[in-house]
Amino acid sequence: MKVPILDLKPAYDELRSELDAAYHRVLESGWVLLGRELEAFEAEYAASVGVKHCVGVANGLEAMQLVLLALGIGPGDEVIVPSHGYIATWLAVTHVGAKPVPCEPDPHTYNLDPARITALVTPRTRAILPIHLYGQTADVDAINAIAARAGLFVLEDAAQSHGALCRGRQAGAIGGAAGVSFYPSKNLGALADAGAVTTDDSALADKLRHLRNYGSKVRYHHDYLGLNSRLGELQAAFLRAKLPRLAEWNVRRGVLACQYFAALSGVGDLTLPHVPDWAKPVWHLLVVRTAQRDALQSHLAAHGVGTQIHYPIPPHLSRAYTREGWQRGDFPLAEKFAHEVLSLPIGPHTTAEQVDYVCTHVRRFYGR
Repeated sequence: MKVPILDLKPAYDELRSELDAAYHRVLESGWVLLGRELEAFEAEYAASVGVKHCVGVANGLEAMQLVLLALGIGPGDEVIVPSHGYIATWLAVTHVGAKPVPCEPDPHTYNLDPARITALVTPRTRAILPIHLYGQTADVDAINAIAARAGLFVLEDAAQSHGALCRGRQAGAIGGAAGVSFYPSKNLGALADAGAVTTDDSALADKLRHLRNYGSKVRYHHDYLGLNSRLGELQAAFLRAKLPRLAEWNVRRGVLACQYFAALSGVGDLTLPHVPDWAKPVWHLLVVRTAQRDALQSHLAAHGVGTQIHYPIPPHLSRAYTREGWQRGDFPLAEKFAHEVLSLPIGPHTTAEQVDYVCTHVRRFYGR
């Protein structure tokens, strides 16, 4: 059996008529940017998250970058970011001229650890940027409390958490704003790069609509130094076709996650994901940890099972941040996780038979 880590075609097979109709609707309209499809998707996605505003942009990185720009965060400012996660979160901070200040994760959830934040706050700190990693929210209530005491803005990185809940509130509606990615592999994925900002702040949303379009809302009238970061009509139409299936697809992921837990609990040195009682994840990724990660990955590959490492190089050790002078050992938890995490196949079109096959070969690796 072949079990890919990601296969996008089954989503098209399931939604062929809806996606084809979306394509033809846009092409027949003759309008490809900042039109009715985008407006409709923004309204529909905002309603699904439970916020007043959704502002479609080109990708998740620029969603976060545009929020920081809109807040006036720049050179001389600091933003607290997770030490463990994808580098895009850090890049959003760096691209506005501010400094990312890494904070180690909770050792159980892998998300930003609120207990470590206060010690990192300085007079230059302007915002906290937690990632809802692997489809499970960070403890934003605790982060919000810290931010309120220090006068900081909380910007969620909700790229991996479409539909995830934190104490009953949805990712993207918990902080002051959220940057969202609709990269094709996400729980709600477009068919190319796409992103959005969600917020209840009307003034912020209005400024973002300027900033995403060269700083302009009226053609040739430029009020801000903006970017070209627009979510196109075609991708908005595709997302509208997929959005009604998001909840069902997240349920499918949850069923498979339960199957993994039942089959792999107590196997070898394997650490399964930890879910706090206040969290409801959407299982964007099913990430396990083991000191034998590379050997397990090779064993699974030899039996046709695709896996991936999220993420093999902590941002502070990437060449992109060499100038900051961080050294190996500066953020030991992030480095430990980088050597131990392994993502197993999970998705709305992964089958129970495929998960059983994966679990069988994981157990065989451990001699079970």
